[in-house]
Amino acid sequence: MPSFFRNVKIFFQILLFFLWNVSNAQETWDLERCVTHALENNIQIKKTEISSKISKHTLLQSKTEALPNLNGFVNNNYNFGQTIDPFTNEFATERVQSNAFSLNSSVTLFNGLQTWNTIKQNEYSFLASQKDIDKIKNDISLSVAANYLQVLFNEEQIEIASSQLRISEMQVERTQKLVYVGSLPKGSLLEIEAQKATEELNVVNAENALQMAYLDLKQLLELNASTDFKIEKPEMEIPTEPKILSTPGQVYDAALGKMPQIKSAEYRLGSNEKQLAVAKGGRSPRLALSGSYGTGYSGNRKEVVDTTGFSFIPLGATASGEEVFFPQYTTITEPRSFGKQLDDNLNQSVGLSLSVPIFNGWAVQTNINKARLAIENAEYDLQLARNQLRKDIEQAYANAVAALKKHRATKKSLIALEESFKYTEQKFNVGMVNAVEYNDVKNKLAKAQSDLLQAKYDYVFKTKILDFYQGIPLVF
Repeated sequence: MPSFFRNVKIFFQILLFFLWNVSNAQETWDLERCVTHALENNIQIKKTEISSKISKHTLLQSKTEALPNLNGFVNNNYNFGQTIDPFTNEFATERVQSNAFSLNSSVTLFNGLQTWNTIKQNEYSFLASQKDIDKIKNDISLSVAANYLQVLFNEEQIEIASSQLRISEMQVERTQKLVYVGSLPKGSLLEIEAQKATEELNVVNAENALQMAYLDLKQLLELNASTDFKIEKPEMEIPTEPKILSTPGQVYDAALGKMPQIKSAEYRLGSNEKQLAVAKGGRSPRLALSGSYGTGYSGNRKEVVDTTGFSFIPLGATASGEEVFFPQYTTITEPRSFGKQLDDNLNQSVGLSLSVPIFNGWAVQTNINKARLAIENAEYDLQLARNQLRKDIEQAYANAVAALKKHRATKKSLIALEESFKYTEQKFNVGMVNAVEYNDVKNKLAKAQSDLLQAKYDYVFKTKILDFYQGIPLVF
C-alpha cells in the first residue's frame, strides 16, 4: 500500500511538471503572423476604417438624394375671433377647430448635373479613403518587418558577443597557466581579464538591446510587454551571386500602379474635378416637379338633418299694394362628420417650378474659383506623392547596393581577420605578442563580425522594400 501511494505521488508530480512546462512554453511567431496581428489590432487602421465608413455613408446619401422625397403633414388649429374658415369659406366669430392632412412630394428634374457630379465626387472620396487604409497597412507591415529583423539582428549580436566572451574565458585560463610557469608577465593576465570584463558587458548590452527590440515589436503589435513569445528565425544567408536588382526606374514604374498613396492622390484629384463640375452646375436653371394630396376637417362645418316647418315673413308690398311674403324654413343642423369632411375636402396638386439664377452675391463664381484652386492643390499633392515614392525607391536601391558592397568587403576582411586572430593567438600563447596587440586583433575581429551582420540585415531589408514596391509579399 505505501508503494501504491508513492507511485500516485510520483505520477502527479510528473503531471504537474508537464502542465507547468506546457503553460510556460513560448509561442513562436513568424513574420506573417506578426504582420497579421498588427494589422488586425492597430488603432490607427481602425480609425481610418471608421473614416472610410463615413465616406461610404456620404456616398449613399448623395445617391438617395436623386430620388423623390415624400413627407406627410398633420395640422391641428384653434381659431379665435373673426376669421375665414378655410374649409367652408365662411366668416366665423366663434372658436373654430380645424385639421389639415397632406402628403407632399418633389423631385429635382434638372440642376445642371449637380446631383450626378456630387455622386461621382463622393465615389472618388470613398475610393481614396480605402487607399488610405491600404497605405497605413503597408506602413505598418514595413515597420513590423523592420522590427522583426532588428530582433533577429540582436539575437545574432548576442551570439557574436557570447562567442567572443567564450574565447576570452578560455584565454584567461591559458594565460593564468602561462603566467604561473613564467612564460608571460602578470600584466598580460590583467589585460586579458579586463578584455573579458568588457566582453561580459558587451553580452549584457546585447541582451538589453534584444529585450528592447522585442519590446518595440510587441508595442507595434499592440501586445502587452508581459506577452512571452519568440520569433521564428528564417534562413537569410546572402548568396555568393545575389539576384540582380531591378533598376530604380523599373521599380518606380511598377510601383506607380500598385502603391495606394498614389491611387489615393489620384482619386482625390478626381474628387476635386467633380467638385468643380458641381460648382459650375450652380449656373444652370433648376427644374423641379412637385405634387401634393390632402384633405381637412372644420368644426364649423354644418349639415341639415331635418326640417320642422316653415312660416311666411312679410318682405314688403307690390306697386298695387299687395303684400309680399318670404317663406322661412325651420331646420335642424349638426356638425358634418369627420369622415365625410375628409371625403368632401380632398385636394390634389401637381406643379413644375423653374429657378433661374441671375445674381446671388457672386456665390457661384466663388465656389468655382475655390474648386479650381482645390484641383491645383490636389495636382501638387499627387506630384508630391510620386516624387516621394521615387525618392524612397532610389534611397532603398542605393542602400541595398551599398549594403551588398559592404557585405562583400566585410566578408573578405572577416576572413583575413579570422586568420590574423588565429596567428596572433598562437603568438600570444608563446609570448611573442603582448596582450594589447592580442586584444586589438580580437576587437577588430568582433567589429568585422558585427559589421558583416549589420550589412546582411541592411541588404535583406532594403531588397525586401524594393520587392514590396513591386507588389511582392513580405516574406523571409
